[in-house]
Amino acid sequence: MARKQFTLNTEPHVAEVGDVELKFVPEVMGDEFLDGYAALIEQQRELGAGSGDLSQIDASRLKGIVTELRSFLGKLMTQETRERFFRYVVQQRGKKPVVFTSGDEAEAHAAGLTGTVSIKDESMQLPTRVLMELLEWVAEIYGGGRPPTSSNGSVPPSPPRGIPGTGTSRSRGSTRGSGR
Repeated sequence: MARKQFTLNTEPHVAEVGDVELKFVPEVMGDEFLDGYAALIEQQRELGAGSGDLSQIDASRLKGIVTELRSFLGKLMTQETRERFFRYVVQQRGKKPVVFTSGDEAEAHAAGLTGTVSIKDESMQLPTRVLMELLEWVAEIYGGGRPPTSSNGSVPPSPPRGIPGTGTSRSRGSTRGSGR
């Protein structure tokens, strides 16, 4: 009888960004990760963001991609890191501030308050380049060692097998010009 033992990660994955540690949950369910990743990649593809030339994309649509990217990454973070990464402070005059990890939750809370109320986004800001690198990193971690790709793949097929070249391989040595 064949037997194979599998282990589950129990320690958070840590990304160091400057002097800040961003911790990501040890394991995620495959469908949960793949669905979010696929939706994010599809949104980027629709806008043409995969070409690397962001100058041709409408700024408001690009902002939407960054918002989705931050949301996707946030779902993979530990609660402690999520609270640092997303921080919306609702301040009502004369009251203690209330902090939320969602802008929508902060707005809903503020809507129920009277008097002078403000919402301040104190979320961690990172360059788009770093967010994209984090995306690639989590894709490697949760995608099984490499970013997941569609079934049509991005790796070109191997060249067809044919007749090998007639050149002499350096590994086999060459008798030309050796005086033998």
